[in-house]
Amino acid sequence: MKPVVIGICLALVIVLGASFIPGRAQEAGQSAEEGTSNNVQGGTKNWPAGNPIKIALLKWYQANLTTSFNVGKTQNSNPYGIAFDGQNIWTANSGEGTVSKLRASDGAPLGTFDVPGSPNFLVFDGANIWVTASPNTVSKLRASDGKILGTFTVGGAPWWPAFDGENIWVPSTQSGTLSKLRASDGKTLGTFTVPDAIGTAFDGENVWVTSYNNGTVAKLRPRDGKVLGVYGVGGNPIGVAFDGANIWVANNGDNSVTKLRASDGKNLGTFAIGGAYGVAFDGTNLWVTAEPGLRELRVSDGALIGSFNGGGETSGIAFDGANIWVGNGLGNTVSKF
Repeated sequence: MKPVVIGICLALVIVLGASFIPGRAQEAGQSAEEGTSNNVQGGTKNWPAGNPIKIALLKWYQANLTTSFNVGKTQNSNPYGIAFDGQNIWTANSGEGTVSKLRASDGAPLGTFDVPGSPNFLVFDGANIWVTASPNTVSKLRASDGKILGTFTVGGAPWWPAFDGENIWVPSTQSGTLSKLRASDGKTLGTFTVPDAIGTAFDGENVWVTSYNNGTVAKLRPRDGKVLGVYGVGGNPIGVAFDGANIWVANNGDNSVTKLRASDGKNLGTFAIGGAYGVAFDGTNLWVTAEPGLRELRVSDGALIGSFNGGGETSGIAFDGANIWVGNGLGNTVSKF
């Protein structure tokens, strides 16, 4: 995996898990967090607790590597960032300056598109894909056909972006800034100082930004970028995700994840998981790319409930409503679990 070195054009990625499916298995007398068993015709079935999509898809099992798909044009496409647009998976191929579009249902390739710079991360705004790229740009692509609608200058070494419903937020590690761009036209609405800014997430009210070398995450008010709090987490935090109530931060430096209460930033625990890079929430559990492999954690208490091989040097991660996708940042494949 490429090391993170501030001030050098990097190709890390953590992509925020796209949409998630709330819900609990509606079985009488069962808690979704108990892993639930139910009697069926005199026998016992282990229901996939908490996720009705998994029940509908007959996923009576924990995640396993389903398959891997080639992306990009070369064997060194290096797909770091991943995003889901409601139907398709997009990858940022940092090794060759492209993004790829795959159909989520079966991984069929739908196109590979050239973008300026070395693409790192992606986010979907409901109609378009935004791609950050080193040295200092973010490009807006129409999701329907991959056409570039604009390329906009941001700070140096832009990392993992987030969408707040109206605006795109881009952390730039080299310049230590967070840029706010209007999604409709890419106009810069503000640039705010956040040292070593690398990953972002939106919790419905505020934007959270990890600071890689500081071991902190900052909470900003979207209206004006005012910092509402700065909270200590683990070493070298990168990925960040929201689970509906809490913020989860992947601490790459000490292979752990930290859980913060979104309302006030209170630290609810730091959990060692043997690797941490990107994070995504699937509506029930938290998933963490672990360089290599994948970890599944219970959000109620941070317990490790699954550890899966496959995916190579895993980096970016996204949830498509039924499956977890991860990028092999040092190869040319993405894996579907």
